[in-house]
Amino acid sequence: MSADTAHQTEDFCLQRRAPGGGTAPLSHWGLANETDRLTDVLLGSPAHLRHLATSSLSRKHLREAPCNIQVAQAQHAELVAAYEHFGVTVHMLDPEPELPMQVYARDSSVMTPYGAIITAMAQWWRRGENYAAIGAYEALGIPIYDMVTAGTFEGGDFNVIEEGCVLIGCGGARTQEEGARQVKAWFDSEGWETRLAFIDEYYVHIDLMVVPIAEKLTAVCETCTDPAIVAWLRAKGHEIIDVPFPDTMALGCNFMALGGGRVIAPATSAMLIEKLRALGFEVAAVDTAEISKTGGGIHCMAQALRRAPG
Repeated sequence: MSADTAHQTEDFCLQRRAPGGGTAPLSHWGLANETDRLTDVLLGSPAHLRHLATSSLSRKHLREAPCNIQVAQAQHAELVAAYEHFGVTVHMLDPEPELPMQVYARDSSVMTPYGAIITAMAQWWRRGENYAAIGAYEALGIPIYDMVTAGTFEGGDFNVIEEGCVLIGCGGARTQEEGARQVKAWFDSEGWETRLAFIDEYYVHIDLMVVPIAEKLTAVCETCTDPAIVAWLRAKGHEIIDVPFPDTMALGCNFMALGGGRVIAPATSAMLIEKLRALGFEVAAVDTAEISKTGGGIHCMAQALRRAPG
């Protein structure tokens, strides 16, 4: 991991969280929400990608039409190019042959206004990704807010809906209730509004079905999302773009908002792309169908490191 572009504005440490809350936000790194302008993103290399049975969806593809790794690697290169086209600085995790699923950089850590959270991966063959994430944050000079210890917890289940408000997914298989409640307690102490979303483990993470697009605008697959969650979002003033269930199962609701009216979305999510463009968004449609056979989408492959207001 190259640190030559790092901003050493904070001292790296392994636990920055203030017990009882009141942790000061970082001065450079971090984010207040998932819709401000993305300036820096952490991605994982697909150099050692393998198609493993990480979920029901990836197992189905593995059985019926396994991933063509070379095509998947080419698709990832196009995804990197899309970020660079929009002026986002891309930081890459160092590829390791023992970490075949490291391309899904969101799972092993979570960025917050206060520093990074190191998660606790559920599957034994992915736990090394947590250690690699610590090394990446140290190289970049980004402090660790804290590390999940109470149970498994993965980054796709930490969904910042808006500033000071997080929706935490809990499917049991990948994120356990114990881990979810530990993270919830931290952000309750920081004064955030926190809400647990209990989901069927088939859906893996909450970001398969709910992803913010812009301020008060959120993409949701209403077919598979708890109606109480949808009602909660609407009560908070969010306009909902409903993503069809078949598109959602093809990771069509798993995109990356870049802020400033720009989005990177999977090319197969035609209805979402059409609706976004009709609203005036600039959408980079990237074909990720092959790489997504291994169990994740565009949102799963990216961990925002810094978002700037405006």
